[in-house]
Amino acid sequence: MENLNQQIKEVIISSLELEDVTPEDIVDSEPLFGEGLGLDSIDALELGVALKKKFGVKFSSESAENKQHFASVDALAKYITAETAKEN
Repeated sequence: MENLNQQIKEVIISSLELEDVTPEDIVDSEPLFGEGLGLDSIDALELGVALKKKFGVKFSSESAENKQHFASVDALAKYITAETAKEN
């Protein structure tokens, strides 16, 4: 899972063009929105598209669970792992 977390961090940085952030700066369990990394709803859309391209997972714009999935790198990794397991 640690490798997946690293990949997610790299997708966050590249898709959102966070020039002054390294993967080491992002704590797996810290919030991505608000405090923590400080992302906003536009960032969530861009990140969702980038994660779909990289991992083949989909996020429903109408799903109330999205907030949970995007809570942290750990939460995203858990969601991606669960979704990819469904496909196999």
